[in-house]
Amino acid sequence: MSGEGHRAVPAASSAVHRWAPRLLAAAVALVLLAGVVVGLTLSAPSFARAAGLPVSLVGGEAADPPEPTTPRLQLAAVGADAPAPTGAGLATALDARAAALGDLTGAVLDPATGQALWSRRPTEAQVPASVTKLLTSSAALLRLDPTMRWTTSVVAGPTPDTVVLVGGGDPTLSSLPAGRRTVYPDAARLDDLVSAVNAARAGQPPVTRVLVDVSYYENGGGNGVAPGWDPTDVAGGFVAPIVPVMLDGGRSDPTVLDIPRTATPASDAARELGARLNRGAAAPAVAVGTAPPGAAVLGQVQSPPLTELVRTALQNSDNVLAEALGREVARAVGEPTTFEGAARAVTRVLDEADIDTSGVRLSDTSGLSVDDRVPANALSGVLAPAAAPPGSDPRSAALRPLLDGLPVAGGGGTLADRYGPGTPSADGRGWVRAKTGTLTAANALAGVVDTADGRVLVFSFMSNGVDPGTARPRLDALAAALHECGCR
Repeated sequence: MSGEGHRAVPAASSAVHRWAPRLLAAAVALVLLAGVVVGLTLSAPSFARAAGLPVSLVGGEAADPPEPTTPRLQLAAVGADAPAPTGAGLATALDARAAALGDLTGAVLDPATGQALWSRRPTEAQVPASVTKLLTSSAALLRLDPTMRWTTSVVAGPTPDTVVLVGGGDPTLSSLPAGRRTVYPDAARLDDLVSAVNAARAGQPPVTRVLVDVSYYENGGGNGVAPGWDPTDVAGGFVAPIVPVMLDGGRSDPTVLDIPRTATPASDAARELGARLNRGAAAPAVAVGTAPPGAAVLGQVQSPPLTELVRTALQNSDNVLAEALGREVARAVGEPTTFEGAARAVTRVLDEADIDTSGVRLSDTSGLSVDDRVPANALSGVLAPAAAPPGSDPRSAALRPLLDGLPVAGGGGTLADRYGPGTPSADGRGWVRAKTGTLTAANALAGVVDTADGRVLVFSFMSNGVDPGTARPRLDALAAALHECGCR
């Protein structure tokens, strides 16, 4: 065995063995005495003086030690009085880097003034990929109650041996037991729903049939697949068919973000509910059905609140969660709870909030569809009020949680493995907060960053026609360049 601090020690003599208990007792006594002395020193300066220990003196008299204090931690907003970059300064910092990104569009805004400081065809719509979630999340924050929670229920069925699982829009309900982490923080647990149902059905016959009610979405969500989605997206782990009830976003492993999903999430959830209700007995039959009017509620669980759902959707770029949020916006404004209705609802809410949606055309609300088109101006249009100084924009209060959801460069979410040390974007590590967007030939990055002078800027960059391996590090370097300079 090798290693610092290891060396051979000779065997102890019998005399050492005889004295060891006495030495140990003496050591313990000294430790206890030291504890008593310290305790008395803290409470009685006169004893400290008598023992020859140092004491504090105030006006020649011994003083008791001050009361302990609790540090007060506070995050302060960045001030709006830092020097602003100039257009010429930004052009020097960005233009050469932008040239390598092919068909790049983008905009850099000062949220304190609303002024565009740099742009490149910002009204030209591009395939946005997952930065679409910024629009969906903004519409949800603007229109829905921030404390809104989805409710999943089980009600009594049409016969005593039947129960109905009623979807309420929550795709985050987890199959894992309490204490096990899922990709959805603070998700409701199926086990809690099962416990409530078993308690409510005490004395009833065993469950032989579970119906699953998906009427919360029109046509039950249809086939749950949007135009422009790749047919392999479900098996590839990027999305599940959109229905109003599922477990863990349809994942085969609730702890892994991108892992193969089920093609039948609602039926699978009902099947798992039945298996747990009848643990050790025959599994109930499962079918799609409707809850009887006025049926007794046997159990309910609720999702995390809206602000946490938005944060998770942005951090993890969760497509299922973004689609569910889009449908909730549709329900709030009276649009059909379909892909088309959700897309119209998101655009409508943003329009009503005076956010320019010219050129926005959505086929879904997650950005997974290659049919989506969004200009950089629309992305900056939601980020600017979110990042505006307090009291300067009436939309800021609603949109501020958008910033909390943005991944931090090199720190978490979809930016965790980007902005690494030694890369051209390393200086942006910890400073850039941005939503990512990646499809086969569509790449985007939109968020906020502080300049070297401490001025907050909003940026949105979109590049179509360049492969992700080439585009992503260059987009990262563009955003990092905003932090590296004062650009004046």
